[in-house]
Amino acid sequence: EVHLVESGGGLVQAGGSLRLSCAFSGFRFDDYPIGWFRQAPGQEREGVSCISSSDGRIYYADSVKGRFTISRDSAKNTVYLQMNSLKPEDTAVYYCAVKDMPYYRGSYYGCAHWEYDYWGQGTQVTVSS
Repeated sequence: EVHLVESGGGLVQAGGSLRLSCAFSGFRFDDYPIGWFRQAPGQEREGVSCISSSDGRIYYADSVKGRFTISRDSAKNTVYLQMNSLKPEDTAVYYCAVKDMPYYRGSYYGCAHWEYDYWGQGTQVTVSS
């Protein structure tokens, strides 16, 4: 059974940092595209950063480039999102997700939330001004 659990959210002042973690179980997560997404109240869920399974190519949304860094620790089956220079507009519920398309079935480089299949429960990030 696929299981994803996010942690690390909280309240931080603008300019501060947070590191989100997502622990995976039930599959070999190196083989699958994984990503971080967020959803603010009244807004559509958006892709923040994703890693492809075939070559590790990384996507960042324009709004977070230069501030956020995605990484993964295969030994811990965990993916991280380091968030620096946080802004009030980064306030949202952050989710990690995996797309059920292992690398040996083809390459996938997208970060569209509707294309991802398994989701964590989310963690709230609130940035105060």
